[in-house]
Amino acid sequence: MIRRAAHMLSALVLAVPLCAQAQSFAKGADVSWVSQQEAAGYAFYGDDALRHDPFALLKAKGANAIRLRVWVNPANGWNDGSDTLYKAKRAAAQGQRIMIDFHYSDTWADPAHQAKPAAWAGHSVAQLRTDVYEHTYGILSYLKSNGINVEWVQVGNEINSGMLLPEGSTSNFTQLSGFINSGYDAVKAVYPSAKVVLHLANGHDNGLFRWFFDNAKSAGAKWDVTGMSHYPGASTWSSDNTKIDANMADMVSRHGRPVIVSEVGMDWQQAATAKLMLADLMTKVKARGSQGLGVFYWEPQAYPGWQGYTLGALNNSGQFTAALDPY
Repeated sequence: MIRRAAHMLSALVLAVPLCAQAQSFAKGADVSWVSQQEAAGYAFYGDDALRHDPFALLKAKGANAIRLRVWVNPANGWNDGSDTLYKAKRAAAQGQRIMIDFHYSDTWADPAHQAKPAAWAGHSVAQLRTDVYEHTYGILSYLKSNGINVEWVQVGNEINSGMLLPEGSTSNFTQLSGFINSGYDAVKAVYPSAKVVLHLANGHDNGLFRWFFDNAKSAGAKWDVTGMSHYPGASTWSSDNTKIDANMADMVSRHGRPVIVSEVGMDWQQAATAKLMLADLMTKVKARGSQGLGVFYWEPQAYPGWQGYTLGALNNSGQFTAALDPY
């Protein structure tokens, strides 16, 4: 009995870190559209064909983390501070971890769009650094004062070309890094243990990532996690996954920071292929061990064609497809 108890205790000791590792891997979803969809009359359904809270449906699928974008002064109010808090509370109620994604714009920020907020137009570089700090600090303090814990924060969204253009263009990495560091410092002032993510599109492009992060590092930029977007083709996903895997390995080796796939998606009509792609991608990220933090599907709850988007994981009946089964 003593020997058996010792074996059981040994097995338990071994199981604890494995369990902790499994929990620490983020199986995430960016659901920033969800409140706007619901306001427009859309609902979400389980396999039982009954209406359910989409956050609960995602949890049942295995999603343990939620990503939410923040705009500065959006024209219609979606993705402002109060809308973000509303969604964050719903995620927290399901025990889901939270990533906040600052766009530093009044609307979409991506490689082709990095417009300054209208209220910041005409500001000097020094004032823009202050703007970034105050906006970041203000939103996060608001969330924290309302009981929200934030685990990751993106300082900028897909900043391949920089942010707050033209001042924060990649033609001037010194100024861009100043903006990044203002955001970084604001994050740490509110959530000292939160991880700051620098996020680029085209996670398969190692040359791009080497160029950007080498220059950012040389200019003194601070970040904790390298973030990547990944939208592979249905017919090329295997080779695309191989390329992002090589890029992840190189970024970890080159800069000593963990990686996270902040966005992934595939056409909702290719659910079976998306399932294979996501399972393979998750395996590759997990193979980085403690340096592979997780994967976030981008707007899986988007109805087909919502806002012109077709890369979600929902069918026309409002039910999640097999794409999310790997979670």
